[in-house]
Amino acid sequence: MTPQADAFLSEWHRIVSERDVAALAKVLAEDIEMGAPPYWTKLQGRDLVRHLLGLIVHTIEDFRYHREWRSGREYALEFSGHVGDRQLQGIDLISVNERGEVSNLDVLMRPVTAVIALREIIAPQMAAFLAQRSDEPPSRRSHE
Repeated sequence: MTPQADAFLSEWHRIVSERDVAALAKVLAEDIEMGAPPYWTKLQGRDLVRHLLGLIVHTIEDFRYHREWRSGREYALEFSGHVGDRQLQGIDLISVNERGEVSNLDVLMRPVTAVIALREIIAPQMAAFLAQRSDEPPSRRSHE
């Protein structure tokens, strides 16, 4: 493994364990794409993805990574946690660009009951965030 991969994974694990949502901006590419349950269409853009990840890390309790697989600048990180009384297990599939920023993140999660519980908590908050953004002038949104 390269020193860049070690540094990236160390920082990613720190951000998630400390729930340091502000630091996500430094590791997410401006044009990041994220596939997250229960959405089929990928979410695009640093601000949107950072907001969703912030909601996720503050909603999933006892979140912890267990195993990781690496291939070049591609990572698969297995995680577990719970939402209320629903245990969950998942995989973060992360692609990192040449600048060391996450360019793509796909989150796979099971069981469906845990995904539904997570969605029920996060969806209203995402809807409020998106509504607020639609009320802001585009110039302000692009500089968040």
